[in-house]
Amino acid sequence: MKSWQAVCAAALVVGTFGLAVAKLPAPPPMTDAQKAAADETKAKAAASAALGAQQQAAAEDRVAAHYFADMKTKGKQVPAAQMAAAAPPAPAPAATKGAPAKK
Repeated sequence: MKSWQAVCAAALVVGTFGLAVAKLPAPPPMTDAQKAAADETKAKAAASAALGAQQQAAAEDRVAAHYFADMKTKGKQVPAAQMAAAAPPAPAPAATKGAPAKK
């Protein structure tokens, strides 16, 4: 008997929630001021992410320099940096369009 009550209660909750969500009005369109504020927030977030990445790279460089200096003072041989700087990708060869060359 209790399982049927639980099923009925769950169905009532799901049905009520569905009706409540279905009656919510659509959000009003954004005004120009709101759009500008959203764009400004996105720009600030991107700048913050770039600054965070720059600070992370600087911290990694400091730690690596400290490690190499520490190993040098201990007299241990440390291999050179294993990761080279990322090279820009090579440009793709341009595909020629048109008719093939005649002999």
